[in-house]
Amino acid sequence: MNYSFEYIDIILLAMIAGFIFLRLRGILGRKTGFEENISTSIPHEAPPKTVDKKINAENFDENAKKEFLNGAKIAYETIITDFAKGDLKKIKSLLDNKIFDQFKNSIKERETKGLISDTTFIGINSAEIKEHKETNNILEVTVDFVSEIISCVRNKEKKIVSGNPEKIKKVHDTWKFCRDTRSSNPNWFLKETQV
Repeated sequence: MNYSFEYIDIILLAMIAGFIFLRLRGILGRKTGFEENISTSIPHEAPPKTVDKKINAENFDENAKKEFLNGAKIAYETIITDFAKGDLKKIKSLLDNKIFDQFKNSIKERETKGLISDTTFIGINSAEIKEHKETNNILEVTVDFVSEIISCVRNKEKKIVSGNPEKIKKVHDTWKFCRDTRSSNPNWFLKETQV
């Protein structure tokens, strides 16, 4: 029997292993004795906990307003988009019970009539806090939004009943958000909408 092929296989495997070793060594490096002691370079203490200050009318300062507006813009776009789709599951946590019921009834009425809302959210031009006030530990913030949306409503036959799928329209909305200042829940809820 000829065993020469087995020796060639072993030599080839050894060469491949050597090549891989050299490549790994080149990429990962080797110990030179100047390495920093990892156990001393990483702090072992937990980072200090930041105290989440409760927001109320008195401490609703410029930073709090800026942070609130960032969240309000995201909520505004999400609510408009999901309401148009008829999907309230994702936005239920953003809605006050009264608004949730109003939205649910509107969607049900739309479905009963066989209407389909076709909405494309383009963007928010501006969002400004109109006023904020606290009553019985409930902080309310009213925001004026100006946005651009493409919107139309179609019937079962997909014929346009209202709106224009080719035209961007400017929309002015005034929404009121609320939050219980005693609650540890940081979420705000949409309480009221005005067009």
